[in-house]
Amino acid sequence: MVTEDVSARFADLDTWSTIEAVEAMYEGQLTAVAAVRPTLAAIARAAEDGAAALRNKGRLVYVGAGTSGRVAVQDGAELSPTFDWPTARVVFVIAGGPRALTASSEEAEDNAQAGIDQINEAAVGADDVVAALAASGSTPFTVAALRRAAEIGAITIGIANNPGSPLLAAAKHPILIETGGEIIAGSTRMKAGTAQRVVLNLLSTAIMIQLGRVYRGLMVNMHTTNAKLRHRAEAMVAFITGCKETDAARALERAGGDIKLASIIVFGLDRDMAEAVLDRHNGSLRSALAEIGRVQAGNQ
Repeated sequence: MVTEDVSARFADLDTWSTIEAVEAMYEGQLTAVAAVRPTLAAIARAAEDGAAALRNKGRLVYVGAGTSGRVAVQDGAELSPTFDWPTARVVFVIAGGPRALTASSEEAEDNAQAGIDQINEAAVGADDVVAALAASGSTPFTVAALRRAAEIGAITIGIANNPGSPLLAAAKHPILIETGGEIIAGSTRMKAGTAQRVVLNLLSTAIMIQLGRVYRGLMVNMHTTNAKLRHRAEAMVAFITGCKETDAARALERAGGDIKLASIIVFGLDRDMAEAVLDRHNGSLRSALAEIGRVQAGNQ
């Protein structure tokens, strides 16, 4: 596995000055991000396929062990506050369970049966999207979990840093990030982990865009849970509709803090009517506002 290769260039890394070591590690991070570019088309295909399944009330299921598991949890945990994605529709299948997120549980990654069991316990189905990560691409827990998800009929996405790996072979959507060897041999928390984080960011955000949770580059499904976010929401509604922020604040109050509903209420609809318009357009604010524009134009 190339991620385990020992580099002659860094054989004396421990004798280098601190600034030399930091510069080398920084260059490695740039290389990791650059390695994502060849995967963009694969990410886009996976996002489109995944979004289609998730429109049917499916769930996003993240699978991983060690560093990959922790990277997966970080991505999934951010979907609710950013996009109001229901927490009940995010599932984490992690080797060693929740304890492994804060304490080493490396031996758990060898337990293939545990991966299968967690998929079964989560009642993964055909409407679910299962994204599995492993730098090596051969972690028994992760490979077994993804294979089981594929047998069930879920949309499967495999993300790995080694070519020709079992995880990629098991996935409907294989995403190979060729980050090469690590500066510290086998320390995949570095280049491989960075690249995995970038891929998941792109994948999950692209899915949320497909599902109408972004409008004009704004997080229109954002939770308004504190003063800063309420002010941001008021500014969003004012920007989207062209109204004053005071009017936006009143609309948000009537909408219970829902930015999409508030952006429709501003045009004179009550909450029930605004909800009906959004429902007709499957939550797409762009389509809902286009309908309101046509109605208003016809009434002039």
